[in-house]
Amino acid sequence: MKKIIVLDRDGVINEDSDAFIKSAEEWQPIAGSLEAIKRLNDAGWIVAVATNQSGIKRGYYDRAALSSMHIKMQKLLAEIGGRVDWVSYSPYLADCGSVCRKPLDGLLRAIEWRYGCSLHGMPMVGDSLGDIQAAQMLGLKPHLVRSGKGERTLATGDKCLQNVPVYANLSAFVEEWLV
Repeated sequence: MKKIIVLDRDGVINEDSDAFIKSAEEWQPIAGSLEAIKRLNDAGWIVAVATNQSGIKRGYYDRAALSSMHIKMQKLLAEIGGRVDWVSYSPYLADCGSVCRKPLDGLLRAIEWRYGCSLHGMPMVGDSLGDIQAAQMLGLKPHLVRSGKGERTLATGDKCLQNVPVYANLSAFVEEWLV
């Protein structure tokens, strides 16, 4: 059975910004996140990313800039012997109704299609209600990090957060998950 973990990107792997991350120069990893991904790789996990990237539709950056961000991420990971195995992203706005935008599960279904297996019961780490809701919709086990928008997400007190484990950041999640 394949072991697949799904990570949100902004706020989980890299620093987030309410003004959007618009270039490879702005894309900066959260301390310890790349090493955490390498630890997941070393433990036999397939690491997939599911990320909303509405900045494309908003005209803040284009797909080439997004690709440059992901190339930078992979390059930095490769330097320490790690990798992200797959990236699913949604360029759509929240009000367009696309199933490919979290909190709906289209990005997660794309990962299932890519790997030919169900993600049911697999872990997903995110920092927003949309991440948690998408995970719950498809039967993944959601985990929330306080980094990125995580503190704001916790402050909502939304009922979907009941029984969702909370960690300081991706590094803290991996430290506990791999015990």
